[in-house]
Amino acid sequence: MKAIFDDRQRKHQPKHFMANGKLLPNPEQAERIERLLIGARAAGCSVEAPKDAGLGPIAALHSPEYLVFLQNIHARWRLIEGAGEEVIPNIHPANRRDSYPKSAVGQAGYHQADTACPIAQGTWEAAYWSAQTAITGADLLLAGEASVYALSRPPGHHAFGALAGGFCFLNNSGIAAERLRAKGLRPAILDVDVHHGNGTQGIFYHRSDVLTVSLHADPERFYPFFWGQAHERGAGEGLGYNLNLPMARGTTDDAYLDTLKIALQRIDAFGADVVVVALGLDAFVGDPFKGFAITETGFSRIGAAIAKAGLPCLFVQEGGYLCDELSANLTAVLTGFHQSIA
Repeated sequence: MKAIFDDRQRKHQPKHFMANGKLLPNPEQAERIERLLIGARAAGCSVEAPKDAGLGPIAALHSPEYLVFLQNIHARWRLIEGAGEEVIPNIHPANRRDSYPKSAVGQAGYHQADTACPIAQGTWEAAYWSAQTAITGADLLLAGEASVYALSRPPGHHAFGALAGGFCFLNNSGIAAERLRAKGLRPAILDVDVHHGNGTQGIFYHRSDVLTVSLHADPERFYPFFWGQAHERGAGEGLGYNLNLPMARGTTDDAYLDTLKIALQRIDAFGADVVVVALGLDAFVGDPFKGFAITETGFSRIGAAIAKAGLPCLFVQEGGYLCDELSANLTAVLTGFHQSIA
């Protein structure tokens, strides 16, 4: 299996995020890259750099207004007297139908959903190449590869069309799925991150040409809180094309695998001919976010179950934070997948 990664993704070096009223060290650190590369290579992956497909595939999902904001906001922010090193909003509109301000502070609140997506000097460049990593992965599937791993960092599944959030700026999995759809395929996005893929859901919620399925911890008491309930099934033409499978905190391997069967059944019923897996490894029992209790063996079983769907598969990295087992968990997913299709 090929793995795709670009060194420029290291340039996003967030220092802080705010949780429970406290300013804390940001867990989405560039060190994740080293551990994920170790895990990919241990699974037999050869690592390649992505090609630059330009802004077109990104702009297919993200508004030009938002992309201009991401490219310029840090330089504008630094012109504010006394401003911090990172763009972190302190005010938000009641909804995104309210007025669009000229102020950098106001635009930050408009385009950043929370305090967990700080924008620093290298954020745009890293996010751009994270998206290109996923795009190249999609292009490799189109060229005939059966499976590809895209080490996309920063992650993407909390990013809406014009809104960053939860460590995410560009929706890498969604961008890859749209790339595949535009080339005539019928993609399903399977999100196995412990957090609901609210940005992905929001982007495709009114559409029937991309199926979105998310397995995640019940958002009633877990991020992202406002999205991810089972009754959210899509709207308009998209009604019935979004499936949320929330589970209790502390869910273990067997219960998770039973729920994954439901997800894969829906993907089969959609008639998908390719699957984009939004690969969060933060369902691990030892992950700092402590949402689920999936073991290394459980991750291997998840990879094997996805392989049995018999579809070309693009794994796009989402969450999975610094713990001793991060590398081994990635290896387990990719090896479990590969062994089941061999």
